[in-house]
Amino acid sequence: MNNMLITMLAMIISCYKIVGISEARLRVGFYSQTCPNAESIVGGFVRDAARFNPQIPAFLLRLHFHDCFVQGCDGSILIDNGPTSEKQAFGHQGVKGFDVIENAKAQLEFVCPGVVSCADIVAIAARDAVAFSLGPVYEVETGRRDGFVSNISLANKMPDFRDSIQLLKQKFFDKGLNDKDLVVLSGAHTIGTTACFFLMDRLYNFVPGGGPDPSIDPDFLTQLAENCPPNGDVNFRVPIDNDSSDTFDDRILENIRNGFAVLQSDAKLMDDPFTQQILDSYFGFSNQSVQPSFEADFVKSMVKMGRIGVKTSSKRGEIRRVCNTFN
Repeated sequence: MNNMLITMLAMIISCYKIVGISEARLRVGFYSQTCPNAESIVGGFVRDAARFNPQIPAFLLRLHFHDCFVQGCDGSILIDNGPTSEKQAFGHQGVKGFDVIENAKAQLEFVCPGVVSCADIVAIAARDAVAFSLGPVYEVETGRRDGFVSNISLANKMPDFRDSIQLLKQKFFDKGLNDKDLVVLSGAHTIGTTACFFLMDRLYNFVPGGGPDPSIDPDFLTQLAENCPPNGDVNFRVPIDNDSSDTFDDRILENIRNGFAVLQSDAKLMDDPFTQQILDSYFGFSNQSVQPSFEADFVKSMVKMGRIGVKTSSKRGEIRRVCNTFN
């Protein structure tokens, strides 16, 4: 009997060891031995693209967010398999930067074929996009594999600019993120622009009551209406972070507090006492050692977001040869 128990325990321990090997965790420096120049190669493509187009950093940061919020950070948003592909979802409209990822992948396949996943390239590119915009420099965890599924129907729970603050909080909670993550990740809007399309209801048909959103500063409302008139070009783009759209800083949070939020979802952070308190915590302290750091908190939330639904075993994911096509 004792020998049988010992044998069973040995088998259980052996199984745990196998699971531990097949379900490896993300870690910093995952490619240090297999493709030591992987991160610098991706960084080079990000810098070259950003010098040509200043909007690239915002595109790449948004791409990472949109990838992680559907099925996890698995590169599913990169797949181009026709009208049913995830990237065709309404919530993904305006997402760009795919060419930067594909170009980096092509170079990595030449240097280290079959090693670096597209999902990791997206995460590395987002990190480098923040750094290029003078934001915090941080280490990104790698070791993700690329998912086997990409379907438009799976993107219907993406956070939406028209969501109430309670719904936004719930969607973040469903992904393992809290109110603070919601606030600081919304701070990613410190760089980039948005189309007038996303502002029209807020400017001219705000619910309830119609007309403009009363939370918008009157002078800023005039400025927004001039850029996005009722019958104007809905594709015209305006900075999301007023007067600071090319530099990663906490100006976006200050603008939200003062009625200068461009996006409705950002403005709604002031509708909830908990998210408003988090916003307020980054301002008003005379002692800087007491005041929390937006940049430090942003890094923590980005790393946390980068762990959502990751695939780390060969049974759950693959290393694609081309990012927009399954192997």
